[in-house]
This record gives sequence, structure tokens and C-alpha cells, in this order.
Amino acid sequence: MTSLFFLILVLFIVAIIAMGRALRKEKETRKATQQQIEKIRAIENSIQNIDSIWFDYNEKYKKHVLKIDVSFPTGESKMSFISDSIRNNLYEAGLAINKFLKRAQIEYGDTINYLLIIEGQASNDGYSRNYELSYDRALSLYNYLQQDKGLDLKKDNCEVLICGSGTKGTMRSQPDNATNKTNQRFLIHILPKPGAIK
Repeated sequence: MTSLFFLILVLFIVAIIAMGRALRKEKETRKATQQQIEKIRAIENSIQNIDSIWFDYNEKYKKHVLKIDVSFPTGESKMSFISDSIRNNLYEAGLAINKFLKRAQIEYGDTINYLLIIEGQASNDGYSRNYELSYDRALSLYNYLQQDKGLDLKKDNCEVLICGSGTKGTMRSQPDNATNKTNQRFLIHILPKPGAIK
């Protein structure tokens, strides 16, 4: 009888210890999940501070996009074909990005980084070098900001991608045909890069 009592006592103690471990593990998991949710919210909120004069949030594509309408002449990619007022607006938008990135670096440190995409586009006009032309348009803007204006948007918290989507990118003006010259442009997208959410 005494042996049975000790066996039940040992089993009871083992069960209490196992339950205590399970409760601690569940509490730690809940705490980690809450921290992950807070990090996701911080990432979502971090981009909301971008200057709304120059950028709009596109709900469909889930990214902030440049509001300035830029349209190159057919077959051209040099910034000299863009009016002075639009170039000045592009510079102001670049300054707004720079200010945003500096403020984000102070507020979030290295926990949140950004991807700045300068995407050139081309009209769907059958031109054989539309992909090269669209890339050249994006590169032209980057060089204008960096070389002509001394504004380097590549930062510790921001990766800059220069790309050309030719006639295949998203967010194209409709109708997407040879007569629509508004697709002879570039777009600027800003996306938060969460990295590993721990």
C-alpha cells in the first residue's frame, strides 16, 4: 500500500512538472507571437509616413507609388526630354524619399529596411528595344538624382533596384496599345523589407 502511495505521489509530481513546463512554453509562444504581430504592424506603419504630396498608396498592388506623371517622347530615355518643372518635382520627390529613409533609420534602426524600385516602362508600340529603352529611362532618373543633383538614395536601410519592364509591367495605363504614350515613363515603388520576423 505504501509503494502504491509513493507511485501515485511520484506520478502526481511528474504531471505537475509537465503541466508547468507546458504552461511556460505556451506563455513564451504567446509572447513571441505578440512580438511578431507588433513587428508586422511596425512594418506596415513605417511606410505610412512617406510624403503624400509625391506618393500614393496603391491598394491593389500594395505599394506606395510616385504620383508624378512622366512621359518620354517615343524612343527617348534622357531626362533632358522631360520638362524642367517635372524634373524639379522628381527632385523634390527624391528629397522626400531621402528624408523618409533618414527618419525611418532613426525610428526603426536596422529592424526595418526598404526596397526602392525605379521601374522604366515603354508603350506597347512594337519597338524592338522596348526593354532596353525602359531600363534606360529608369537609369536616367537614378543618374539625374545621383549625379546631377547629388542625391544618393542608396542607404544602409534601403536597397535601390533599377529595372525596365518594357511593355510587360503592372500598373500600365489603359488602353495598353501603341497610341497610348503615357506608358513611356517610369514608376517609383517603395516597399518595406521585413527580413526575418523574430
